[in-house]
Amino acid sequence: MSLPFHRRLFLAIVGLGILPAAGALLVLAVQSRSISLGRGPGAAFDQVVQSGGALIAALDTTPLDSAARLALRTHTNTIAAQARRAHQAETVTRSAAALMGAGILVVAGIVVVASLALARRWARYVSAPVEELVDWVGRVERGESLPDGHHRGAPEFEALRDAVRQLAEALDRVRTQEVEQARLTAFRETARSVAHEMRGPLSAARLALRQLPGAGEATEILRDETARLERMAAEFAEFGRLPEGPEAEVDVGDLLERVAAGVSDDGCLVSRNVEPGLSVRGHYEPLRRAVENVVRNAVAFTDGTGIAIAARRSAGGIEVTVRDHGPGVPDEMKDRIFEPYVTTRKGGTGLGLALVRQTVHAHGGQVTVSDAPGGGAQFTITLPAAQ
Repeated sequence: MSLPFHRRLFLAIVGLGILPAAGALLVLAVQSRSISLGRGPGAAFDQVVQSGGALIAALDTTPLDSAARLALRTHTNTIAAQARRAHQAETVTRSAAALMGAGILVVAGIVVVASLALARRWARYVSAPVEELVDWVGRVERGESLPDGHHRGAPEFEALRDAVRQLAEALDRVRTQEVEQARLTAFRETARSVAHEMRGPLSAARLALRQLPGAGEATEILRDETARLERMAAEFAEFGRLPEGPEAEVDVGDLLERVAAGVSDDGCLVSRNVEPGLSVRGHYEPLRRAVENVVRNAVAFTDGTGIAIAARRSAGGIEVTVRDHGPGVPDEMKDRIFEPYVTTRKGGTGLGLALVRQTVHAHGGQVTVSDAPGGGAQFTITLPAAQ
């Protein structure tokens, strides 16, 4: 089993820095010790003294005058005095060498202990952010959330943490989009199948209604419910189909004018504030139906004061807003209002706003809902501007 990263780093620091320094200090201490134990100049002076003593003994029987004997005695005393001084100097030198060797050993021990402590701390300081980032990458791979706190380290590690957090957020968005796309694909397949299965029974029901005599209440109910089922079948079929064919430049002002005219014909007051010269690339009819769905949804919830449609350029492209003065969208529904089969309107199929999001996303845009100033709901559709 491999050692943890901080232990391997610690051993590398010890092997590359501490051991060579400790070895050099140990060699110096041994050399100092050898100096204290070696033979010094005192031994050489002892040999001189011995040879001088032998010379004096040989000359003791030789007749010498007084001057010669004085010179011989002076020479003998000088040799003896220098020999004593040499022994004293040798004793001091050996003592100093012994103390120096002991001092070097003590210093070496202190240096080794301090270096080991510093190396351990430095290894943990450097390895902790690396091991943390390795753990974070594993969490990102497993789809787990990243912890809020982190180890301190060099500024480069902080940049790496920010990059990993951004990567995790991007992967979460991609995973969410993949799940949403898979779910929408399943919904589209189901809607296409349901619309296909509904066409046969609805055609038979319409033929049967034409053959019923009179226009009683039951007949009117059947006609109304059949018409509602036909609208549902049309929405199911539309939801199961994405925009097809080549894109073209769509005049946003003309599109909104047509939508507003259709709603105004139904007796709803519509105010418009459209910046001129706005255009997007896409499919005109799917975009018109998407905006019309949003507008008719706003009309269904307005309190009679009408709705407001606006369009302008923004940093994200072309921004179209539809505002009503109704009760608004509850906070708990704002994240789900564009999901299929989710509706707050009585008799609604729950596919109108889902179709809006599907069409807007297919054109590279986004649709959101928020609280309108003064009350009500505000739907915002943002589409890329035509180049």
